[in-house]
Amino acid sequence: MKRFLPILLFIVTLSAFGQSGRSERHAKIKALKVAFITEKLNLSELEAQKFWPVYNAFDDKTSKIKFHDIRKIRYELRESADNLTDEQANNLLNRFIEAEDKLHKERVALVKKLRKVISAKKIILLKSAEDDFNRKMLEQYKKRREQRKKSRKP
Repeated sequence: MKRFLPILLFIVTLSAFGQSGRSERHAKIKALKVAFITEKLNLSELEAQKFWPVYNAFDDKTSKIKFHDIRKIRYELRESADNLTDEQANNLLNRFIEAEDKLHKERVALVKKLRKVISAKKIILLKSAEDDFNRKMLEQYKKRREQRKKSRKP
């Protein structure tokens, strides 16, 4: 039963997304992620108190890189991929490599900080928990999208 509670909470919260705004959805997703990762890592109360400030700082930094740097690069590619000069392509590629390098450095820094907070095994399990959470989010998104398509058909 303990394992089904976060999944049930996850599904119920996602079903409520249709009635909420973007910032509310983001906050709900973040709350679901906290519950999901806390359970998957089996964090004690003390571990959770130390873990979440470190992880949230990491998540904020990497989100900015993903949603500002990388998104901007991908937008530029979509807009002008066919007309890029070699110099422009090299510039975009270098910017992309720099952004990916920043993400890697943030991940390494996270591991170093978390070693002082939780066990190495839990740090390893974190990546799996993040992947599982993202997979579940994507599955829910696909289901909702398919349901919307079906409801629009005459």
